[in-house]
Amino acid sequence: MTTFTGRSGNKPLKGTGRFTVGLMPAVFVWLWSTGFIGAKYGLPYAEPFTLLLYRMLSTLVVLGLIAWWLKSKWPSVSGMAHTAITGLLVHGLYLGGVFYAIDDGMPAGVVSIIVGLQPLVTAAVAVVVLREAITLRQWSGLVLGLIGVSLVILEKMGGTSQVSGFPVSALLWTLIALAGISIGTVYQKRFCQRVDLVPGAFIQYCAASVLFALGAFAFESREVSWNMQLILATGWLVLGLSVGAILLLMQLIRRGAASNVASLFYLVPPVTALQAYILFDERLGVLALCGGLLSVLGVALVVIKRDK
Repeated sequence: MTTFTGRSGNKPLKGTGRFTVGLMPAVFVWLWSTGFIGAKYGLPYAEPFTLLLYRMLSTLVVLGLIAWWLKSKWPSVSGMAHTAITGLLVHGLYLGGVFYAIDDGMPAGVVSIIVGLQPLVTAAVAVVVLREAITLRQWSGLVLGLIGVSLVILEKMGGTSQVSGFPVSALLWTLIALAGISIGTVYQKRFCQRVDLVPGAFIQYCAASVLFALGAFAFESREVSWNMQLILATGWLVLGLSVGAILLLMQLIRRGAASNVASLFYLVPPVTALQAYILFDERLGVLALCGGLLSVLGVALVVIKRDK
């Protein structure tokens, strides 16, 4: 039976049933999908690196208190170094790349399509670095999921796919984000297996905070228009995403093959589209519904094991 990791990072927490563990991927997908909505509410009032810096610093306070309460075991110097590198990849490059690509003028839908290649890139890297075996069925699921994501994004873009009119820098930021989340997922699986989750996340956010601080002071005015909408958006980005979703992601990576975990990201655009329909009355047409079904099928092909 799959169980959660305890304080030491090696002992399982008792009382964690199959049902609870089985819900983890679904909860993660929902939490991760809300990040786009939180960013939509927050970015009008703060520049990308500045908003991310405030998010990271607030998260460090929360995780620091949690680590103190749990009396968590901190990793060795080598473990800290590997964890910091993971943080620069998974948080620094990915979040910074996505936020700045959109800020540079690339449509959010196009960014999502490019970053949606992440499961394929992760699977390819995992084959080389981790020697993970990817079957033909799993590759078919990865490709099918990518097609499903594209259909959802095209539906949200009104059936158009104009990619001209944005600077080359926006494309570069998006590719940086794609590389960061893909390589970071494999790096986490390879080098950070024995690092306790809460101290590990704390160290990752410390590394990302340094990167965002450098970016904010080098390229931005750091002006923030504080209001209730920004405060609530930042609060959710901290508690729901940076604490809840990331701890779940690290737990899922620890428990499953990197390529299997990466395939869950295929479910994020359909779930985001559904939330946008409920919250903002954005249409959810036949194309998006078909894409969502293809994404679900693609994930199933990757993660569901055949009975021997």
